[in-house]
Amino acid sequence: MSEVLCEGLIKVYKTGKIEVVALRGLNLRVDKGELRAIVGPSGSGKSTLINIIGGITKPTAGKVIVDGINIVDLPEKELVEYRRRKVGIVFQFFNLVPTLTAIENVELPMVLAGIPRSERKRRAVELLKLVGLGHRMNHKPSELSGGEQQRVAIAAALANDPPLILADEPTGELDSVTGMQIAELFRQLNKEFDKTMIIVTHDISVTRIADRISKIVDGVITETVLPAELKIAEEVITDLHEKVVKLEERKAKIIEEINKLKKDLSLDKITPDEFVSRYSKLKEKLSEIEEELSKIRV
Repeated sequence: MSEVLCEGLIKVYKTGKIEVVALRGLNLRVDKGELRAIVGPSGSGKSTLINIIGGITKPTAGKVIVDGINIVDLPEKELVEYRRRKVGIVFQFFNLVPTLTAIENVELPMVLAGIPRSERKRRAVELLKLVGLGHRMNHKPSELSGGEQQRVAIAAALANDPPLILADEPTGELDSVTGMQIAELFRQLNKEFDKTMIIVTHDISVTRIADRISKIVDGVITETVLPAELKIAEEVITDLHEKVVKLEERKAKIIEEINKLKKDLSLDKITPDEFVSRYSKLKEKLSEIEEELSKIRV
């Protein structure tokens, strides 16, 4: 188990002359063995926070103390070791190597950590059985459902037995039933193995299984509540969910229009000039929607 303490975290991203402040002096304390959910509106700094705690991104200022050690001050060699052995990260888009089987994907973190081959295989089999995929070990990601791929990703995050598990929208690409199953799996692993877990989510089923729920707005934690007080956090999640649904509906209609436009061109119902003009406008609208959706997951 790991205790996580963030003190005065500031993160500024610079693109040319433009500065974006993602975190503004954020403070957070997660107790050993706790499962903490973090929710907030788009652009609030949720993913940035996860990446900093995971040692992927350095903050502009502030501390991240894990088990009494400020990882911000670690030299690169020790930071690599921290990422390999102390923390496991589960991403929204599964982050699996498409050419490797499930068991090979789970073995990969152990290869990087120098674990002997026989031990890697034994542990990978054990973990895949633990997440309910003992019968799918030799399948590649393309042969697995979204829920199965996420289970492989969770097994890979557990491969080196890290005391700290971080997850960034782990149910974001799953349907509600599968999302609930993944949420329950996180809870089971949290309790069974005393893992400290921090999960960024818009999914109500995930927040309900958390010990506490922290709300992040404009780069700071504004409040932390118990699941019994879920209504406070639920309002944020519901608003975001409704926004995503509407954007996805608009996206589907535009894609449908683009496909019809292509068909009309092939049937000579419209001229090439008409096609180019209308296609450009539709693609521009599609890009705007995709940009809005991507911001929700920042």
